[in-house]
Amino acid sequence: MQKKCKWSLLYYFSLAYVLYNLFCNWRYSTDNFCMEKNENRLSEVARLFLKLGIIGFGGPAAHIAMMKTEVVTKRQWMTEQHFLDLIGATNLIPGPNSTEMAIHIGQERAGWKGLIVAGACFILPAVLITAVFAWLYKQYGQLPAVQPFLYGITPAIIAIILSVLYPLAKRSLKSTELKLIGLITLVLSLLQLNEIYIMFGAGFFAMGLYAVRKQYFNNHLSSILPFAILQINQKGFLSPANLHLFLVFLKIGAILYGSGYVLFAFLDAELVMKGLLSRQQLVDAIAVGQFTPGPVFSSVTFIGYQINGWAGAVVSTAGIFLPSFVFVALLNPLVKKMRGSAIFSAFLDAVNVASVAIILAVCFQMGKDSFTGWRTIVIAVAGLLIALKFPKINTAFIVLGGALAGYLLSLI
Repeated sequence: MQKKCKWSLLYYFSLAYVLYNLFCNWRYSTDNFCMEKNENRLSEVARLFLKLGIIGFGGPAAHIAMMKTEVVTKRQWMTEQHFLDLIGATNLIPGPNSTEMAIHIGQERAGWKGLIVAGACFILPAVLITAVFAWLYKQYGQLPAVQPFLYGITPAIIAIILSVLYPLAKRSLKSTELKLIGLITLVLSLLQLNEIYIMFGAGFFAMGLYAVRKQYFNNHLSSILPFAILQINQKGFLSPANLHLFLVFLKIGAILYGSGYVLFAFLDAELVMKGLLSRQQLVDAIAVGQFTPGPVFSSVTFIGYQINGWAGAVVSTAGIFLPSFVFVALLNPLVKKMRGSAIFSAFLDAVNVASVAIILAVCFQMGKDSFTGWRTIVIAVAGLLIALKFPKINTAFIVLGGALAGYLLSLI
């Protein structure tokens, strides 16, 4: 009996040991699978935003249109509604909208590592290209002639934006009230009212309508929490000149609302008026921001180089983009919570409609400036038809096709 009991204990111990090893092996393989999956996602994010950083001509509206095509239509990383919510949330915080949108998407796809990788990969091509132009400008005192190729890029970009706007507008215009808000927002945008006033005005107006309709404040007064918007010539990197540059651009990155072009008004006040930069250098920096891909804020790299060489370029670039990473990291977890709340969902819906209206107004202004004859109209119409017929087409082909067509047609 004692021998039998001894063998039984040995049997159960052996069985437990085998099961423990199987569990450890399963856990190890699962962890490896998760690590490989995360690494694959990180690699996907890096490749996508490097590509968009290289071909992303046309400013924030064009960048967001390209992201929508890649992330929602082609890759299906998120729903159209959530993409709209991220656009609306991005417009509520300071900084470059398209860069912050890239950071949002990276965080959604691959966590905090994706947040850093997406932002860095989207910014890096523009910064490197701008740095080369900054060096050439300092060496030779002028910018290269690229106008013939730009002639066809802007109409192609307008085509990409219009092809994306239709489904976004269809998704966001859910009710008569939202259609009315969208119409008012579009008119105010065309009248060039400040974008941030339009965004918050639309959101709070929608919240007010919801509160009146549902008597929300009477029923939920005790559960409402305040809605806070966080807004939160020496050569060494740590030299006083570089520290000053970093702090100037950190401040601008932390408080600048609106399009990237508002940046130049700040730069005029902070740098030109204080004698650190000539107005001609600022104008040339604007030109570089226009004909290079990626965020317009990469013009800061050019300016930093003119003021204090490579060290100035690095610290200026770091200063202007750093707040965007911080703001997105804080805001991203709140977006889904806002969608889950009835009254903040109404706020978000109105902000989404306002975002679409503002993008349409920007597109109208771009068309007004770039449609200078039948050639540009032909390029825009052809690009729009291709984008609508083939929604999963790589937008790089439309941009490069527009550049080539612009160059060839300009010879006629």
